[in-house]
Amino acid sequence: MTFIFTVKGMNCGHCTQAITKAITELDPQARVDTDIPKQTVTVTSGLDREQLSEAIVDAGYDIVAVA
Repeated sequence: MTFIFTVKGMNCGHCTQAITKAITELDPQARVDTDIPKQTVTVTSGLDREQLSEAIVDAGYDIVAVA
């Protein structure tokens, strides 16, 4: 499934690396695309929305919306 997360505070390359690492540690096959200006993370993964959300939050970021 593909989810689009709007992530508050994601504003640099380090942020995108931290989020990508957190997700791919749970699902090495996940595809993670980040857009810093829009503060969005698009994830295609076999994991559910809750698991992905938890990984992003555990990496230190706040999710403000999920599509």
